[in-house]
Amino acid sequence: MEKRSIGLPLFIAIVAISFSAIFVKWSDAPASILSMYRLMLASLLLLPAVWLKRSEFNNITKRDWFFLLFSGLFLALHFILWFGSLKLTTVASSTIILALQPLVSLAGGFILYKERTTPSALLTMGIAIIGAVMIGWGDFALSDQAILGDLLSFLSVIAVVGYLLIGQQAVRKVSHWLYSFCVFFFAALFLFVYNVVTNTVMTGYSSREWGIFLLLAIVPTIAHLINNWLMNYVNATTISMSILGEPVGATLLAVWLLGEQLSGWQIVGDLLILFGVFLFLMKQRPQRSEF
Repeated sequence: MEKRSIGLPLFIAIVAISFSAIFVKWSDAPASILSMYRLMLASLLLLPAVWLKRSEFNNITKRDWFFLLFSGLFLALHFILWFGSLKLTTVASSTIILALQPLVSLAGGFILYKERTTPSALLTMGIAIIGAVMIGWGDFALSDQAILGDLLSFLSVIAVVGYLLIGQQAVRKVSHWLYSFCVFFFAALFLFVYNVVTNTVMTGYSSREWGIFLLLAIVPTIAHLINNWLMNYVNATTISMSILGEPVGATLLAVWLLGEQLSGWQIVGDLLILFGVFLFLMKQRPQRSEF
């Protein structure tokens, strides 16, 4: 795949994942329950594809299973932390902190894999991050709950970067279908253990809640499948940069579906993020010099 052709699947992933915050806001279930059932149901939905790809299990070594297990652990941490954040603060405030993800990913990629990028790519990332900050400029609350929500969102960024960086090694051994199933299953298993240990009620939820669980399993999961597939062609920093579009989509959906207010600063920030993401993707073509 040529790098210039990744734009469409990344756009679809951004739209799909933007609904995640809305579904969480609609639900009254605890963050750990939402996370667990999202991943459990997603794993079940992937079973037909996994059956067709079952021969690939022979390609997975003990070392690969280790990577898959820890990738699932980091994914579980990401979901429980971020869903918990959304329970404490607004969509704009929680998703805006995801703007830090490409910076954390860039640092992690350099430390672990010695990945490098160009000055122009760093500039476009800066433009997008400035836009992301503008979106939430007037929305960050000063209450204790909001501050805790912001902290949980930042910790979820570190967790998802760990998931991406670990997965960057494991996904090349198997198809993205099998990789997604394995990490979703392991993440759901970790969350199940967490709910048992914390004595969180796992049954008795209404049909409305189960509908939200199913929506979470289908719609945003499309984005994870696309991103897992794209890791065969691009690095984790590129995936993280594209996810900067999520605060834009989620904030606009929150205005429409949840009645959250959108200021002029946020509108300008939306445009800057879209501009920065577009420029970054264009700069993913081979460059002569590296930074």
